[in-house]
Amino acid sequence: MPATPHPTTRRPLRSLLLAFLAALLLLPAATMLTASAAAGEPARGPAREKAAPTATLTEVTNFGTNPSNLRMYLYVPESVTPNPAVVVAVHWCTGSGPDMYNGTEYDTLADQYGFIVLYPSVTRSSKCFDVSSPQALRRDGGSDPVGIKSMIDWVIRTYDADAGRVFATGISSGAMMTNVLLGDYPDLFAAGAAFSGVPFACFATTDGSEWNSNCSGGTVTHTPKEWGDLVRNAYPGYSGPRPRMQIWHGTEDDVLRYPNFGEQIKQWTNVQGVSQTPAATDTPQSGWTRTRYGGTGDQAPVEAISLQGIGHNLYAHGMASRVLTFFGLDKPGPAPQPQPGACKVTAAVNAWNTGLTASVTITNTGTTTVSGWKLGFTLPAGQTITGGWGATYTPASGAVTAANVSYNGTIAPGASVSIGYQAGHGGNSAAPAGFTLNGTACATG
Repeated sequence: MPATPHPTTRRPLRSLLLAFLAALLLLPAATMLTASAAAGEPARGPAREKAAPTATLTEVTNFGTNPSNLRMYLYVPESVTPNPAVVVAVHWCTGSGPDMYNGTEYDTLADQYGFIVLYPSVTRSSKCFDVSSPQALRRDGGSDPVGIKSMIDWVIRTYDADAGRVFATGISSGAMMTNVLLGDYPDLFAAGAAFSGVPFACFATTDGSEWNSNCSGGTVTHTPKEWGDLVRNAYPGYSGPRPRMQIWHGTEDDVLRYPNFGEQIKQWTNVQGVSQTPAATDTPQSGWTRTRYGGTGDQAPVEAISLQGIGHNLYAHGMASRVLTFFGLDKPGPAPQPQPGACKVTAAVNAWNTGLTASVTITNTGTTTVSGWKLGFTLPAGQTITGGWGATYTPASGAVTAANVSYNGTIAPGASVSIGYQAGHGGNSAAPAGFTLNGTACATG
């Protein structure tokens, strides 16, 4: 049976997002590979083994192991790039994959940048994702995360997608599932963006309930290490790089209370092994406070955006573009090298009364040569660079960018470049806490 294109007309975003004020959690669903029909629930048809049609929302069936009966919807742009990135866009409670498609602009951004968008969809009555059961909170334990991983595996096989550029983003229940996916499958996801969510395992229950009132009310608190251990215990023994996380929350959220914002920051900074003290703070627009941890660039290990006076219905048009910038997908083709975890920076300081010299070594720990580099870092308060070598430094204080000079712009895999600077200080002679190379966070040590 030929596929039927999904109509391009969308329902108004505001009406779709009213669904947020419902509960939040689990999900199952049936799946089949047929294209969407008219507005509302897509028409069903026989399973297809070939790739989905382009430029239309398509339902895929028989994609693999699916213990909670999820449905899978896919958007492939006509301009899909070779080895495309994959963005998993996860809906809110009472919503669906088609609702997420209609209520966000990831498909139109996919048309611009060539990535594929995957929309999981719940079939259980609550239309909430399972982020609470013991099965959901461990790798390959069952329930929704296993079904979503099967969808991703299908996309990677079918489109030869880039397994190193798989990302998750979600709203409300979908934000909670974003936290869960990054905890269960750190080797699969490069980064995530959670809008109005809670930390991994905050919603955990053992009685079959989908709802955890203590977590939703913002009264579940842990130390950073305790939160981090909950994530690490989902995949015991894993020692590879961890996904970066972008966290969005409104201060007046009355469904998933605002303390969950800070608890997520504690969790993911600990998972990333970076300081809870922001490396950079700014105001992207009125009422927003953005903090970055472990780095100052657009792809810091953790980025958190607090929206003053905003409730649970947080997502608005334009935010998806900021998500893509964090993911590194806001340009055609692969993200700039090096990829996350592919660089290491060591810094040593020799200080005296009011001055210091810092020696910095940048090592390319990836497999691709870096051609042209910019090292980002934030100087501790009171420090001002007065001179430097091996790079040009701008500005002299605060968030600094050190750019290569003519003789050291290329760093081969396994090779290192040494640079340094002299600075005055007002008592704090510490080295910068974190570094980014071409916007990507580096390991330190």
